[in-house]
Amino acid sequence: MRAAVHAKYGSFDVADMETPKPGVGELLVRVHATSLNAVDWYGFKGRPYSARPLMGMRKPKSEEAGTDFAGVVAAVGDGGTGFVPGDEVYGCQDGAFAEYVLAANVVARKPANLSFEEAAAVPVAGVTALQGLRDHGGLRPGQKVLVNGAAGGVGTFAVQIARALGAEAHAVCSTRNVEQARELGATRVFDYTREDFARSGERYDVLFDNAGNRSWRSMRAVLASDGTVVLVGGPREKRWLGPLGHIARAKLAATLYRRKAVFFIAKPNTDDLEALRDLIESGQVKPVIEHRYDLGQIVEAMRNLDDGHARAKTVVTV
Repeated sequence: MRAAVHAKYGSFDVADMETPKPGVGELLVRVHATSLNAVDWYGFKGRPYSARPLMGMRKPKSEEAGTDFAGVVAAVGDGGTGFVPGDEVYGCQDGAFAEYVLAANVVARKPANLSFEEAAAVPVAGVTALQGLRDHGGLRPGQKVLVNGAAGGVGTFAVQIARALGAEAHAVCSTRNVEQARELGATRVFDYTREDFARSGERYDVLFDNAGNRSWRSMRAVLASDGTVVLVGGPREKRWLGPLGHIARAKLAATLYRRKAVFFIAKPNTDDLEALRDLIESGQVKPVIEHRYDLGQIVEAMRNLDDGHARAKTVVTV
């Protein structure tokens, strides 16, 4: 099989490798498509440098790359997985930038109304938005949420999931993405090149900070007295700390002002993949794809994320 090999930071080699065999409780999935996430970019670049003890100081500790996948079950290991060869599935697994991947715990049946490319765009970004709003933001029907960074992979899901949870969603994005945010369900859209949401007079129960580009003062200006800031991302260009500096400053300021700010790292699981599948099949949520590449272009696809601008999902066909 062909797979992206991550032997050094800043590059992949697409090489021929032996196709693995499923062990107990594992599925061998023939990958039809995968997608890129911020976590993949950090691993690709080896940033922030402060995380190198975990990732590998001079080179990656693991040569596997990629997380999201959608494909067809090719073989099933012993132990009863609930799947049979031929089943269409999607999920998360290290090593997904490959023609085959061994999947174990985070896999579910693919949404029936999505192509493999569309399904591959869902797992990490969709789970991040779902857990951020539902679990960490405590979003309830009738509340109001602001999604800062509504054009990115996570942000496009957050606007839709907020609506699906019964909330009113407002969005912050650039001029070229205003109409897209409205089509996804945002009832008010702030074009940040023309309007400052901090001066809007609005108040939000949840501020979903997917961009990490505004100060605590700006966020506090629109946060309800009992509201929650959910910190999802931050500036990537800071080589040593990446988004961690922004997150630490926001957390400290929230404590000083007796407000609630939470940071989390999404934990993909089968239950949430199934919840997303239900939302997708009911027509409440859909993935937004901006760029498509094939596996041989994986380095080009990854480097396209270097500018750090919010963008919808980038999908790689395998």
